[in-house]
Amino acid sequence: MKTTLLLRDLYFEAFRELGNFIIRNSFKAFAWFSFAMIATVVYAFVFRLATGYAFV
Repeated sequence: MKTTLLLRDLYFEAFRELGNFIIRNSFKAFAWFSFAMIATVVYAFVFRLATGYAFV
């Protein structure tokens, strides 16, 4: 029984750390993707202003 409990604890610890790693990296990827999308919108807006687009 003690061996089973030890294996269960090892299993939970291993996947807890793996989950934190995956979540942390997915948030980093989402942050960079969001930054790229905002930069694209700002570039498009400045380009339209520079070329004289009529915002009517």
